[in-house]
Amino acid sequence: MALKNRFTRLLWRTALILILISIGVVLPFRWLNPPVSMVMLERSWEQRDRDYQLKKQWLSWEQIPRHTALAVVVSEDQNFPNHYGFDLKAIQKAFAERERRGSLRGASTISQQVARNMYLWTGRSWLRKGLEVWFTGLVELCWPKQRILEIYLNIAEWGDGVFGISAASRYHFGVPAAQLSRWQSALLASTLPSPLRYNPATPAQHLVERANWNLTQQGKLGGHTWLARLE
Repeated sequence: MALKNRFTRLLWRTALILILISIGVVLPFRWLNPPVSMVMLERSWEQRDRDYQLKKQWLSWEQIPRHTALAVVVSEDQNFPNHYGFDLKAIQKAFAERERRGSLRGASTISQQVARNMYLWTGRSWLRKGLEVWFTGLVELCWPKQRILEIYLNIAEWGDGVFGISAASRYHFGVPAAQLSRWQSALLASTLPSPLRYNPATPAQHLVERANWNLTQQGKLGGHTWLARLE
C-alpha cells in the first residue's frame, strides 16, 4: 500500500510539473513575440543538408492589413471569434462527410493550428492529437483572440522556408504586407493549409476559384469590420 501511495504521489507531481511547464511556454507569448516555432525548427532540421534559410519578419497586429487578416479567417476558420478553440459544428460536418465520402476533411480551427505550429510536430499520431487538444486549450485560456490571430499570421507556413504574412507577401508578390491587395490576400489565404502545393503568384484555376469564393464570403460577412469584435 505504501509503495502504491508513493507511486500515486509521483504521478501527481509529474503531472503537475508538466502542466506548469506547458503553461510556462504558452503564457509569456501573450506579451512576447515568439522568435521561432516548432514547425520552423522541424523544417530547418529536415533541410539541414542544403542551404536552407527561414524567411520571416514579425508584424504587429497594427501592421497587418485587416483585409488580409479577414481573408485568412474566411479561408481557415469563419467561426473563429465565437468558439473556444474547437468548432464542434465543423467537426460534426467533417465526420458526416467521412460517412458519405469515406474521407475525413480538415476541421482544425486557427487556435488548433497555432498550437500545432508553435509547440508540436507535423506528423500524425494519437499522441500529437492529445497534445494538440491540451495546447489549444492553453492558447485559448492564455491569449486573447486577437493575439492568437496575430501569432498565426506571423508563423503560418506560406512556401519553402517562408513563414508569416510579411515574408509571404515579399516572396510571392514582391511587396510589403501593407501593400497587399484584397485579391493577393485572398490568393495567399486560399493556399492554406497546403501552402507547399500552391503558388499564389501563378495560381491554378482551382486556386483562382477559391480566391473568388473568399472575396465573396468576405462581403457576406460584412467586410473587415467583422473582425472588430477581436479588438
